[in-house]
Amino acid sequence: MIRIGNASGFYGDRFTAWREMLDGGELDVLTGDYLAELTMLILGRDRLRDPNLGYAKTFLRQLETCLGTALDRGVRIVTNAGGLNPAGLAAAIERLADRLGLPARVGYVEGDTIERPDALTANAYLGAFGIAACLDGGADVVVTGRVTDASLVVGPAIARYGWSRDDLDQLAGATVAGHLIECGAQVTGGNFSFFTELPDGGRRPGFPIAEVYPDGSTVLTKHPGTGGAVTVETVTAQLLYEIGGPAYLGPDVVTRLDTVTLRPDGPDRVLVSGVHGTPPPATLKVGVNNLGGFRNSMTFVLCGLDIEAKAALVRGQVEEAVGKDGLEFVLARTDHPDAVDTEAASALLHVHLHDSDRTRAGRAFSAAAVELALASYPGCTLTTLPGDATPYGVFTADTAPQDAVSHVAVLPGGERVPIAPPIRTGAPPAPETETSPGGGAAAVEGPTRRGALGEVVGARSGDKGGDANLGVWARSDAGYAWLREWLTVERLAELLPETDSLAVHRYELPNLRAVNFVIEGLLGAGVAASTRFDPQAKALGELLRSRIVDLPVNVPTGPAASAGTGEETP
Repeated sequence: MIRIGNASGFYGDRFTAWREMLDGGELDVLTGDYLAELTMLILGRDRLRDPNLGYAKTFLRQLETCLGTALDRGVRIVTNAGGLNPAGLAAAIERLADRLGLPARVGYVEGDTIERPDALTANAYLGAFGIAACLDGGADVVVTGRVTDASLVVGPAIARYGWSRDDLDQLAGATVAGHLIECGAQVTGGNFSFFTELPDGGRRPGFPIAEVYPDGSTVLTKHPGTGGAVTVETVTAQLLYEIGGPAYLGPDVVTRLDTVTLRPDGPDRVLVSGVHGTPPPATLKVGVNNLGGFRNSMTFVLCGLDIEAKAALVRGQVEEAVGKDGLEFVLARTDHPDAVDTEAASALLHVHLHDSDRTRAGRAFSAAAVELALASYPGCTLTTLPGDATPYGVFTADTAPQDAVSHVAVLPGGERVPIAPPIRTGAPPAPETETSPGGGAAAVEGPTRRGALGEVVGARSGDKGGDANLGVWARSDAGYAWLREWLTVERLAELLPETDSLAVHRYELPNLRAVNFVIEGLLGAGVAASTRFDPQAKALGELLRSRIVDLPVNVPTGPAASAGTGEETP
């Protein structure tokens, strides 16, 4: 097998993780994922200021602490930290290696940039064969721009085993492995619904390792002695993160998530097997970022009585001062009746303004809010100081034909190797959505008790552009039999009223005892433009778990056997 670790799940992840992973045990490859939709916007703005930038600068500082160790131990490094400028980062790494006196051979992958004069950034999500070509060409470090996150793992596996584009099941298995470790510690207990059950209480989870085998199966694990845990449930949680239907589209393969089988393989080891792949689509996803305008926010504290009337007064005053266009008022009823302190007695009125006019969205707005301090509701106070507007971005997803994108691997010696698109492609999978499973009444037959939904299910949620993903898994077979019938789209709308007016797609993943929802438009124009309290929907799953519902008495609570004994596994 090839042992592939991960040391970064986003731009800003634990700085010391690269050092920890290299010192913690044996590895063949160490990867780092730095790119997200918001990150591409940040890098685009960096490059507007300086055309030589556009890559994750933090990675260079991290690499300086451990490049020598990686070379000494033969650990090859693969990262998408190149962002919008992989050639620039590759050159910076070569300068760093020269300064340190290290013989590092650096390759990079380019061609993801799509020429869009109307966009700040436009980048196709490339596959893994360019990474493999760089490794085959002798690179110690491979830098990419926008490839799919999973490609950072799939590429080294292709290079190790010589898989071709026709090895679809193997590519699909490695894609699952890549998806599982791409978010770093999130698969080893980070952001885990049942964190209180982890050996260390979730204080400092270690980073993950995927042991990928020639048939595409994988064992997920971590270095001995590191925090967190690797169980069927921690792996299930990450597998549900930011996905759609069972057909997981990628540039090299469509991975059937409904074929994934998980089972314990020893302490902190989970075997991932049985994954089936079908030909990829003829198009690549293209992420497009544009500057949408300017935004500003002010928050009023409303204490005590007449909260609604106080909020209405502020709304009328602000609208009169700056006009109604682009204003949004969100009243958070965080107040408690008969409270004994100010904070517990207070609600928060968030006032947001979006506008193409930087002046109106700037001091003209924030100063108008502050001017109400002595001329509005009783007890008027704000949590924010007046400030200027900041630009915001809008993310949209497009497509481009695979054969119209120039995917190129640049080897350490400078040789440019074109990566041919797949010859065999498939039609986009048919929709696999289900709005109501039917038979929901039977699912609640028998005695019930009132309790939090999270007593019997876990959840993981996140963002995909303006859409939100919400995956919910049961902890036992009995729990899934109930969950599958009970948690319909209609019931989700009852529990999360903000989804009621939106298009919601529901997918079942029986192998994982899970149901996944994709909620269209919940996040508006995406995280960079969203004024939602939880702009990336990271807490949506925990909100759902907190709702008090009628739970069947026959559904057990607490850790399931699938967490490690092997007696009951998805």
